[in-house]
Amino acid sequence: MKFGKNFREARKQIGYSQKEVAEKLNIHQSNVSDWENDVSRPEYEKLIELSRIYDISIDDLLKN
Repeated sequence: MKFGKNFREARKQIGYSQKEVAEKLNIHQSNVSDWENDVSRPEYEKLIELSRIYDISIDDLLKN
């Protein structure tokens, strides 16, 4: 399954850059880019944090 598009759209919806999200998660911007390009997936803990940052449910982040 590919979730990168959902991650990108949720981030853009709140007007954050990849760098801003990375700073909030204390990770490298390249990690956010990899998630959005379906190169890798966030760990469960980061997925929870993403849903909080984006103010969206985990279900919505992972929907097809």
